[in-house]
Amino acid sequence: MSAEAVKPNIASQVSHLLTQMTLEEKVGQMTQVDFTVIGAPEERHADDPIDQAKLEDAVLRRHVGSIMNTPLTPNNQAQPIATWRKMQETIQAASARSRLKIPVLYGIDAIHGATYTQNATLFPQAISMAATFNPDLSFQAGEITAREIRASGLLWNFSPVMDIGRQPLWPRLWETYGEDVHLATVMGTRFIEGHQGADFSAADKGMTCLKHYVGYSLPFNGKDRTPAFIGERMLREYFLPTFAAGIKAGAPTIMVNSSEVDGIPGHANHHYLTTVLRDELGFKGFTVSDWEDIQRLYTRDKLAASEKEAVKIAVMAGVDMSMVPLDFSFYDILLELAKSGEVPVARIDEAVGRILTVKYQAGLFNPPKTPIPAEGNFATPAATSTNLQAAHEAIILAKNDHHLLPLKKDAKILVTGPTANLLSVLNGGWTITWQGDAEHLYPKDKLTVLAALKKQSTGKVTHVGGNRFDDPIDTAKVIAEAKHHDVIVLSLGEKPYTETLGNIASLDLDPEQQALADAALATGKPVILLTFGGRPRIITKIADKAAVVLLGFLPGMEGGEAAADILYGAYNPDAKLPITYPRATNDITPYDYKPIEAFESNAYNPLYPFGHGLSYTTFETSQLKVDKPRIGLHENINVSVDVTNTGKLAGKETVLVYLNDAAASVTRPNKQLKAFKKVALEPGETQHLNFTLTPDDLSFIGLEFKRLVEPGDFTVMVGNQSVKFTVSPS
Repeated sequence: MSAEAVKPNIASQVSHLLTQMTLEEKVGQMTQVDFTVIGAPEERHADDPIDQAKLEDAVLRRHVGSIMNTPLTPNNQAQPIATWRKMQETIQAASARSRLKIPVLYGIDAIHGATYTQNATLFPQAISMAATFNPDLSFQAGEITAREIRASGLLWNFSPVMDIGRQPLWPRLWETYGEDVHLATVMGTRFIEGHQGADFSAADKGMTCLKHYVGYSLPFNGKDRTPAFIGERMLREYFLPTFAAGIKAGAPTIMVNSSEVDGIPGHANHHYLTTVLRDELGFKGFTVSDWEDIQRLYTRDKLAASEKEAVKIAVMAGVDMSMVPLDFSFYDILLELAKSGEVPVARIDEAVGRILTVKYQAGLFNPPKTPIPAEGNFATPAATSTNLQAAHEAIILAKNDHHLLPLKKDAKILVTGPTANLLSVLNGGWTITWQGDAEHLYPKDKLTVLAALKKQSTGKVTHVGGNRFDDPIDTAKVIAEAKHHDVIVLSLGEKPYTETLGNIASLDLDPEQQALADAALATGKPVILLTFGGRPRIITKIADKAAVVLLGFLPGMEGGEAAADILYGAYNPDAKLPITYPRATNDITPYDYKPIEAFESNAYNPLYPFGHGLSYTTFETSQLKVDKPRIGLHENINVSVDVTNTGKLAGKETVLVYLNDAAASVTRPNKQLKAFKKVALEPGETQHLNFTLTPDDLSFIGLEFKRLVEPGDFTVMVGNQSVKFTVSPS
């Protein structure tokens, strides 16, 4: 049963409930607090996380509509399933004692699996899921994530991030599906479809929340929660389409941009939150603020002269629910504003109506008596197998000189580098804890890269390194040990981080890692460079001399085993870069650059381009064709191409279809990805692929900020081939 199918009945129920509610009850529904507000003291929260008196104050006296997060800010930590279930039962039991029995909606950041439930299936992060170029895997990750949060008694997932990752310094780049609009749209949409199904009230489905509307991901200085300067045309061309797709896919909630665009904080932007989101994109669900961001209109942004004014501005701009989150200040202030008439009751009814509608759609008013059982629905062998496959398809083989890989099982391997023997570096932030860096909390049965190599090797594997990311590594010992080994696996990268704690001043690797790399390269032994982290740190000098480069990004809890499988040839790599990998720290140019960016002395010269990724076999595309040389403004055009495995091993290849508009009234990129398909091919096998490009694929945001198709010449590009067609005026 779809949300649309129940809409008339729900609308009647919501309308009836609103007539019964007091102003206090309505304002409470718009209030979301952190678990800390209802949490027991930390010294006893493991046995009984909730303070009953605090809970009753929040739910029965303040009528709070939503609670979020896991015990206990700032030391948030994954909980056992049993604890989560007990917490949810206790909270909903309290709401059942309220006058109108309106259930509480609980939100959690389950951004790559059920991140805050112990021993959950934790997938590659979004940037690595994008590297798979496999929409079916994204769908399955959504399905499994929803099933596992529901097994935990949870329902509302603050995911996926639909921001576009075009600023590599930004510490949340890895939460995005990369720099391309089409790729992010497809992967994000499929995650939502898997997570929600046709009815997100189903026992094994859950609600999603699109983040962070809109323009959050392009801070000018690269630091989190700092200003973006995005014109209206660029916003509509690059940043709105992914959110429009998420809305079309049925996401019922949206979290607001924590920063500002062109001088207007996201939480104060009526144009974005109401005119564009509601009137243009047709969003019917509710918006929720990000952490403390309504207060920050006053305390940080100085847009408001007081906290009271900040609340008024945000609510009138279109924010429906406030993640306050550590007190009831929003509730108290909004109640005062409503009683004085400064915020019309009609606006409050609008927001509460949206919230209640989503609660009805989610089945909260008629929940199952018990959550789905953990057995058969949580961390199953099938889920682990899917996760391993995702990790396999996420790790990018960027260089393989002289076919050094795959290694023989009896090769003598020296392993060094700070990311070789840690699970945290494979997973990144929002893993078990907020920052994801609590290595001691990671499951003991999962394998680091080092452990996975040792498990598979029949030869000698020696490790020279520390037990923590920042432990010093004895370079002299690395040099001495290299003499007794065939190859060096040099595992570099970043420690886990997220949000502002991940801000950096440069993409350069830290000097200690560079020095270790220099020492390893100086030994004369072949070096396999393996990197993990959330963004492309500059590795150019190392990559130029290394025999092999594997870009791991954040492949998740099965990433160690997947890396070993690729190194030994148990899996033939097939990932592609979802971003442009820069050659130098200030040379940031995305793949879909404008002509002026490659004119005269300017050049697109990355270390590795978007879509790059090698295999242990080879592929060729041929017979690229369009079905007609000329089409009208409103016609589709069909594209066909053959792809052949010309090597000796079975493998997968992603065929990327790019489009160029030769001339337009607004400068167009050199090319844009418009379609892709991943296919598995046996040696010598050829597949014939068909794609359909629609007028929307040929369109752009014109001079009047409207999407249009202009007549003219277009070029379709696949591999080394291209074919032209013309769009006629009529």
